Amino acid sequence: MARLTFNLSTIAVVSAFFASAAAQGAAYSQCGGIGWTGATTCVSGWCCVYSNAYYSQCLQTGCSTATTSTTATSKTSTSSSLASSGVTVPITSTSTPATGTSTAVTTIQTLLPNWLWLRSDEAPYFHQYVRSVNSYAPGDVILGNYTTGGQFQIVNGQIEHYLPDGTFLYVNVRQPANSTVTYIGMYLATTQNTFGTFAFSGDAVTWTVASIARPNTSAFLVCPNSEGNALYINLGAYAYLTPTGCSDCTINYYNGATAVPRI
Repeated sequence: MARLTFNLSTIAVVSAFFASAAAQGAAYSQCGGIGWTGATTCVSGWCCVYSNAYYSQCLQTGCSTATTSTTATSKTSTSSSLASSGVTVPITSTSTPATGTSTAVTTIQTLLPNWLWLRSDEAPYFHQYVRSVNSYAPGDVILGNYTTGGQFQIVNGQIEHYLPDGTFLYVNVRQPANSTVTYIGMYLATTQNTFGTFAFSGDAVTWTVASIARPNTSAFLVCPNSEGNALYINLGAYAYLTPTGCSDCTINYYNGATAVPRI
C-alpha cells in the first residue's frame, strides 16, 4: 500500500508539472494586457515583457530589466500591477516623453548588413529616427533621437524592424474610420501589415493602397502626444492643411554605419 501511495504522489507531481508548463506562454506569444485571460508566464528562458496596457509578450530581451516605471502616474500604477503578476516592465527613461525615449532598452548602435536607418529629413524633426515607442517591442511608431533609432528594411511591401534576437516586427497601418480622415497611424506588431504597401522611391519611404488616392505617397506627419513624436501617414497633400500641432515630413533611409544627430 505504501508503494501505491508513493506512485500516486509521483503521478500528482508530474501532472502538476505538465499542467504548469501547459499554462506558460510560448516564445513571442501574448502573456498579458487588459482583458487578457491566457498564460501570464513564459516558457523557460523567456519572460513576459510589458509593451503597453493592452499587450505584453514573451521575449528573451528585457528579462534583466527592473520592474519599475518613472513616467506618468497612470503608467506607474499599470506597471506596478503587472510587475506583481510576474510581468517584466522595462525601466522607463527619465527623459520627457516628447523625445520618444519611453523605454531604456539598449539600442543597436552599429548598422547591420542589409538594414537601414529610417529618419525624418524635415525640420523641426530633422534627423529624428523611426522606432517603436517601446524599444524592440510592439507599440506605436514614433520618432526619437539618433541614439534610439531602430533598423529597418522593406521586403515585399513590408517594413521589417530588426530585433536583437534576430526576429522581426512589422510596421502596420491603421485603417481610416471613414473617408474624412486625413491621416492615419502606424504601429509595430509581430504580424505583417495587411493594409497597403510600403516601398522606396529613391531614398524616400512611400505607402500606397488601392482604396486611397494620395496626392503624395511619401507624405508623413509628426504629431507629438504623451507617448512621444508619433508618426502618421498623411493622406492629404504635403504641407497643405497640416493639422494643428503637427509637422509635415518625409521619411528617408540612411545607410551610414551609425546614426547621426541633427547637425
